[in-house]
Amino acid sequence: MPITSASIALALTLLAMPVRAQTTADTAVRVGVVGLVHSHVHWILGRASSGDVRIVGIAEPNRELAERFSVRHGFDMSLVYDSVDEMLDAVQPEAVTVFTSIRDHLPVTRAAAKRGIHVMVEKPLAANLADALQMQALADSAGIHLLTNYETSWYPSVHRAREMAERGDLGPIRKMVIRDGHPGPAEIGVDPEFLEWLTDPEENGGGAVIDFGCYGANLATWFMGGRRPLTVTALLQTFKADRYRDVDDEATIVLTYEGAQAIIQASWNWPFNRKDMDVYGATGYVSSDDATTLRFRLEHSAREERLNIGPLPPRFVDPFAYLASVVRGETTTGSDLSSLPVNLVVMEILDAAMRSAASGMTIHLSR
Repeated sequence: MPITSASIALALTLLAMPVRAQTTADTAVRVGVVGLVHSHVHWILGRASSGDVRIVGIAEPNRELAERFSVRHGFDMSLVYDSVDEMLDAVQPEAVTVFTSIRDHLPVTRAAAKRGIHVMVEKPLAANLADALQMQALADSAGIHLLTNYETSWYPSVHRAREMAERGDLGPIRKMVIRDGHPGPAEIGVDPEFLEWLTDPEENGGGAVIDFGCYGANLATWFMGGRRPLTVTALLQTFKADRYRDVDDEATIVLTYEGAQAIIQASWNWPFNRKDMDVYGATGYVSSDDATTLRFRLEHSAREERLNIGPLPPRFVDPFAYLASVVRGETTTGSDLSSLPVNLVVMEILDAAMRSAASGMTIHLSR
């Protein structure tokens, strides 16, 4: 066979393949999955391998649930352990991703911190502020990362909107309106194990105010540079008491800052899924309509402009790439959307929102 540039390229490719495979196996962060009862777990179980993380163990006491997901996603049942402690000791992961009820975030963090294992929980950080403060103390004492994952953290449009705000394109921020919701967890058909605890005020901490209000609190805190609001006022209602009798399904939270306010709309009653926001400055506005669509109008612009935003850098495409980058020391969390400082403020906001709704009064946060 004649030697051509194509045959040389093919030979080089074949020679490189074993080396690349070995490098991927060596550098992938060893991750344990804790819990299968949060439907967001399908994100990591169904994620195509990119060499950044490798699932080495799963802690889930519900064997039937684990077997059902094993068939769906193709993982081997030998990965599954009955308890968190058993899994952590057996496979010694570098980090865990947590897909339990929100109330179980604290005991999982305690178990991981004891072993020096990094933690990423699903939003919000904790079921209540007291648990969040205990988790902070555990993470600080153990020197581990404690991260919180939100779907909107990986929206390119959200990051571009904040870049515009930081550059001063909008002028000083005056108002944010952040909307997150869907027709309801039962209505959209979440897994039954998820629905059971999501509608339990002890396991979840609340209803829509926790499930979706946390998104707005997270984004507002991030856009305001990590600042705590001055006041929190909230109204919670339950429209579908036949389905959600123990928790709210409609929530509105108003935050005030010096010179600005944020309105957070969280719902299990909307006809369609929504995760979008508007940020108004003194001289312009920007709207993130979905993950990639941005609309804006700036000072002296004749009309509104529209952009489709490209993907984020590889380390920020999803929570697991981000987690791997943080564990490997390639990315510092600072005060980003997943960081502990920002998410402690989120928990202060949610705690104040619950107290405001219960009392019918505005809650003033101490300075």
